[in-house]
Amino acid sequence: LTFSLAALVQPNFPIWSHLLPLIGVHDFLFVALCQCIEGVIGGTDYNQSKVNQWTASVVEHSLTHLVKQGRPFKYIVNCTIMQKSGAGLHTANSCYWDTATDGSCTVRWENRTMYCVVSVFAVAVAL
Repeated sequence: LTFSLAALVQPNFPIWSHLLPLIGVHDFLFVALCQCIEGVIGGTDYNQSKVNQWTASVVEHSLTHLVKQGRPFKYIVNCTIMQKSGAGLHTANSCYWDTATDGSCTVRWENRTMYCVVSVFAVAVAL
């Protein structure tokens, strides 16, 4: 199976649900996060008064989207939005888990006025 992750990120990708069982945890998380970020803040400029709403929406949309896929995971999602001003931003994540079943993904999204960094951790649920 060959496909482009960039194509999957498009909001109206027609076979998204059919490919989910065929892609790995990291790719699945990456695609879901990109879709959620684009859906919430794509095409907008940074606005300090909307940042709290945006971060909450990105996290909620991401969790809802991930849970709807029916994969046996518990999810943890974190979102940071920062205005582009030349200041530095450094983030780090660490986990102690089963690398054979669990996964994580961090997406750094940006436009001309802001950065959005979203991390998700998927911890397998024993069935």
